[in-house]
Amino acid sequence: MPLNHLNQPIGEPIVDFTRGELPNIQLIEGQYCCLQHLCADRHFKDIYKFIGPDSPESQWTYLPISAQPNEQAARQLLQEWANSADPYYLAIIDKASQKVVGIFSLMRIDPQNRTIEMGWVIYSNLLKHSRVATEAQYLTMQYVFDKLKYRRYEWKCDSLNQASFNAAKRLGFQFEGIFRRAAVYKDRNRDTAWLSMLKEEWQRMKPKFERWLAADNFDDEGKQLRSLNDC
Repeated sequence: MPLNHLNQPIGEPIVDFTRGELPNIQLIEGQYCCLQHLCADRHFKDIYKFIGPDSPESQWTYLPISAQPNEQAARQLLQEWANSADPYYLAIIDKASQKVVGIFSLMRIDPQNRTIEMGWVIYSNLLKHSRVATEAQYLTMQYVFDKLKYRRYEWKCDSLNQASFNAAKRLGFQFEGIFRRAAVYKDRNRDTAWLSMLKEEWQRMKPKFERWLAADNFDDEGKQLRSLNDC
């Protein structure tokens, strides 16, 4: 730990540090999926199926909004999201079906400190627990760390949202703690679990993702042969 001239411990120096870039994604392509910046017109039909009135009620428990009651409301919401710079929304497209099967965003974008957060994760039933979902997260991490050169990637969720917490842990995010009474939504309290990944941790996770996503890690029915952790 370095000391200053007053013999006080201080953080390690960062050489040639510069301000980071903002996300600007037209297309990120992987083996099983691609990511596109959200377009309300182009992506509406597919997305409406999992944010409209027929979407599972359980999907909305830990989000600050609920299912959209009709097409007009959904179109307005998607247009607002498409126009938003922060959060910066992305559509997840399954290459096999060419359908949008989920959305998420990069948010709380802080180029001054090169930190960013994954948020607003909304998956259709076709995407949940699939290799496409994992690859979508992998491609976004790769963009954040290897393209934008950010230092810290965050994941936050309601501390009671065990599914989100488990997903973050599986992907390699490290638990940092609980921010108590951090927010109020849907007229109830939210204690927020904070998790993060640093660029050094990404470098250790990256080869695991690549081994897990390899075609020979799945049987003929698409089931994994080795878990991400085992990879």
